[in-house]
Amino acid sequence: MSPTFDYAPAPESRDIARLQPSYQIFVDGAFRDGTGDAVKSINPADEEPLAEVTEAGPSDVDDAVRAARRAFEGPWSAMSGAERGKYLFRIARAIQERSRELAVLESLDNGKPIKESRDVDVPLAAAHFFYYAGWADKLAYAGYGPDPRPIGVCGQVIPWNFPLLMAAWKLAPALACGNTAVLKPAETTPLSALVLAEIIAEADLPPGVVNVLAGGPAVGQAIVAHDGIDKIAFTGSTEVGKIIQRTVAGTGKKLTLELGGKAANIVFEDAPLDQAVEGIVNGIFFNQGQVCCAGSRLLVQESIEDELITALQRRLATLRVGHPLDKNTDVGAINSAAQLARIRELSEVGEAEGARRWSPPCELPDRGFWFAPTLFTGVSQASRIAQEEIFGPVLSVLTFRTPDEAVAKANNTPYGLSAGVWTEKGSRILSMANRLRAGVVWANTFNRFDPTAPFGGYKESGFGREGGRHGLAGYLDV
Repeated sequence: MSPTFDYAPAPESRDIARLQPSYQIFVDGAFRDGTGDAVKSINPADEEPLAEVTEAGPSDVDDAVRAARRAFEGPWSAMSGAERGKYLFRIARAIQERSRELAVLESLDNGKPIKESRDVDVPLAAAHFFYYAGWADKLAYAGYGPDPRPIGVCGQVIPWNFPLLMAAWKLAPALACGNTAVLKPAETTPLSALVLAEIIAEADLPPGVVNVLAGGPAVGQAIVAHDGIDKIAFTGSTEVGKIIQRTVAGTGKKLTLELGGKAANIVFEDAPLDQAVEGIVNGIFFNQGQVCCAGSRLLVQESIEDELITALQRRLATLRVGHPLDKNTDVGAINSAAQLARIRELSEVGEAEGARRWSPPCELPDRGFWFAPTLFTGVSQASRIAQEEIFGPVLSVLTFRTPDEAVAKANNTPYGLSAGVWTEKGSRILSMANRLRAGVVWANTFNRFDPTAPFGGYKESGFGREGGRHGLAGYLDV
C-alpha cells in the first residue's frame, strides 16, 4: 500500500465574496430592479440561499436592446479601436484586482472547487479581455478585409458551468469589434456576471454598451427572438441550440453556437502512462465533468487496458470530494438538483445496459448536490453512456486495437467538439488530429485553453469559433 496523507481543512473565507442580500439587472449603464420574479440563488454545496436576484421581464429586454442600439449608433461603434481597447484593458485589470472575490463568488454560486475558479476561470476571463483589447485597433490586419465593420447589437446567452469565463468569451471580442451586447447569464449562476456588470460600470463604458439581464429560459427566448438583435451567440445544450437555430432562421441574424460534446480521450500503448492518467482525470473530473469538451469517453488501446485502468482507479481513490471553498478539494458539488438527477439517471442506465460501474470509497456530504467520481468499463458503442452527454463526473471506457479503429470509434458520435490523443509518436498525433472530426484536438494534454486559440465544434457541437483571431469573425460584418 502506498502512503496516504490526511489534509487539514483549508477553507477560503466566503466573506471575501462580499455577497449582497440582493442583486439587480444592469440596463443602460445603471442597476435597477427587473420586472420579473425575485428568485434565490442557491449554493449547490449546501442548498442554502446565497442572495436574491430580480429577474428581467419582457419590458426589460426591450429596454436593454434599445439601450444597446443607442450606444451602438452613438459613441461606441464610432469610437476608434484604440479607445475601445482602453476600456477592455480597464475591465481586464479590474478582474485581476478583484480576482479573489470573483473566485470565491464563482465557487459559491456554481459549486466548483476554489482552486479551479482561482487558477483557471478568473485568470482566463481577464486574459480574454486583455487579448481582445489588443485586437481592438488592429482589426484591419485580422484577415477580414481592410475596413471590417461591427455587426450591431449582440444577444449573448451563456451557461452555468463557467459563468464568468463564458461572459468574457462572449463580451470581449464583441466589444473589441465595436458591437454592443445584451448578456443573459444562466438562471442558476447569475452572480459573477452581475459583479462583472459592476466592473463594467466602474470602467465607465458608455451607457448601454453592455446590459446584463438575469432570468430563466423565457428571458433568453425573448432576446433570441427580439427584432432589435443583429447577432446571437449561445453556449449550452444541443437541444436548446436547435431551437435557437429554428427561431433565427430567415431573420438575417448572424448566429454562433457552441453546444454539447462527447469527447474521446485516446490513449495508445506507447503513451506515458502516469501523464495520461493525469490527463484523463483532468479531462473528465475538472469542474465535476460539467464541461462541454470533457473527455467523457476513454478509448484505450487493448494491450494496456488492465494496466491503465488499475492506475486510473488508484488515482481516483486519492481525489478529495468536498466543500468547494476548501483549497484541498478536487471535486466539488454538482450545480443543481436537476443536473444531479440527470447524472444519476444515465449512470443507472449504464449499469442496466451491462457496463461495470466503479467509484472510489467516497463519503459525500449530507446536504447539497453531490456525485462520486465514477468509472464505467465494458461499455459498448451503442450504450447511451457512450453516446449521450452526461455532463457529470462519469467516464465511459472503451477499447481499440488499431489507429483506424480508434478513429472510427471516436467519430461515432453526433458531436464533434474536442478530442485528446496520447502517444509518444508525433507523426501519429498529426495523423490522428487530421482524421478526428473534432474542433479541438489536444496532444498529450487535455482541457488546455488559451485566448489566442480558437475553440468550437462540428456536427451537433455547433458552428463558429470563439477565441483567437477566428473569434473576431462572428462579431464582424464580413
